[in-house]
Amino acid sequence: MNTFNVPTREDVSTNNQTIFDNLNKALGFVPNLYATYAYSDTALENYLTFANAKTSLSAKEKEVINLAVSQVNDCNYCLSAHTAIGKMNGFTDEQILEFRAGFSSVNTKLDTLAKLSKNITENRGKTDEVVLENFFNAGYTKGNLIDVISLVGDKTISNYINNTTDVAIDFPVAQPLELETI
Repeated sequence: MNTFNVPTREDVSTNNQTIFDNLNKALGFVPNLYATYAYSDTALENYLTFANAKTSLSAKEKEVINLAVSQVNDCNYCLSAHTAIGKMNGFTDEQILEFRAGFSSVNTKLDTLAKLSKNITENRGKTDEVVLENFFNAGYTKGNLIDVISLVGDKTISNYINNTTDVAIDFPVAQPLELETI
């Protein structure tokens, strides 16, 4: 696979340089995937606006979606980043592995969310009716559903950018998912 070089601050547009500066202040670094978005003069800003937009879902719920979708799309960069973020949100290693596999053994509501996220991604939005019914029966709303689908799309874009560009992972690398161990 052709690995893209990660652009530096000097390689990107003035607008993206400002975003790099803000990311450095907020995170202490510019993640390689974000820098890769900056090959485009507009994609990084658009991505960050969308990724940080208001949603009806909690930070933990967003991470469940990110982990399930990134696993289906086989994106090691996003799996590594969201494993780290999942831990920051209080999830254990075992919970993270379960979300990646599309379920939760300890939280029925997050179980339905993980199953839905995995199903939407695997079936390209042609969601299984039983999975959808279980999602609603767990207390989620139609508004939550639209937010889940939006987040699946958002994460899929990042997965595809990384899977195409193969930029270096700058987070602790997530362990491979071995279903028989969870």
